[in-house]
Amino acid sequence: MEKISFFGLGNMGGPMAANLVRAGYEVCVFDLVPSAVEELVNLGATKAETPEEVVKGANVIISMLPAGKHVASLYEGLIGSSEPTNANLSKGALVIDCSTIDAGTIQSLSVKLEQIGVNCIDAPVSGGVAGATNGTLSFMVGGNEKSFNQAKSLLEVMGKNVFHAGDVGAGQIAKVCNNMLLSILMVGTSEALQLGIDNGLDPKVLSEIMSNSSGSNWTLDVYNPCPGVQETAPASNDYKPGFMTNLMLKDLGLAMDTAVNSGSATPMGSLTRNMYALHQKLGNGDLDFSSIFKQFSQK
Repeated sequence: MEKISFFGLGNMGGPMAANLVRAGYEVCVFDLVPSAVEELVNLGATKAETPEEVVKGANVIISMLPAGKHVASLYEGLIGSSEPTNANLSKGALVIDCSTIDAGTIQSLSVKLEQIGVNCIDAPVSGGVAGATNGTLSFMVGGNEKSFNQAKSLLEVMGKNVFHAGDVGAGQIAKVCNNMLLSILMVGTSEALQLGIDNGLDPKVLSEIMSNSSGSNWTLDVYNPCPGVQETAPASNDYKPGFMTNLMLKDLGLAMDTAVNSGSATPMGSLTRNMYALHQKLGNGDLDFSSIFKQFSQK
């Protein structure tokens, strides 16, 4: 059984680490929020006071952090004093970064880690807090075949779908493509539902019609943005996330940066990113991203 170090115990990382503990893995955790650490310790994890202590003797290091600067700071700090006689990271260990960040950051870190004999993959996720809690996340993995195969059984403890997208960084590209499309679908679904409502249709009836017709899509069928249509959707719970607007806007920013770097045309993605930026400025950043429906339903 691998010894796992886990950094980042927020809304996503906490449940992910908990699923590893429940599966019987030896997990040492670290987070800047003491209560998050104690919650995992109560489940059977161990804790350490510094990142260096957390990774000591670990075969696998998993991180789920807010942004690229946090990921870079963590691993560059650990690499900084990794001389052969005083190494923080064990040679042959595997780093699995599950954060959603720019591909360039993880690609650069991968090179630095490889120089000290540590393998690295990026494995951003889709599925939200519910997926993290239930162990049904989808992982989009970038890395070589050997590292992917080494990580797969661990990722399957935390998720139900594990995809090998390509080399290091490919997971991040797949993630921003997926979330750009998701946001476009959410805006389009909200617009169509409100058009029906404005013309006298019951949104439940209209949703059923579209779900069984060519307009069917995940945001309509599983995550309906109209309050009262689906009892389990955030829309029917005052838009409590879920997946916050702030996070969707972050991912759309990464998608736009990726498009600029590759010279790709993303007119729908750009428009949707601007709509979510406005939605955030209107005070909806902490609400679920499906709350974009409010921009169409306001009178």
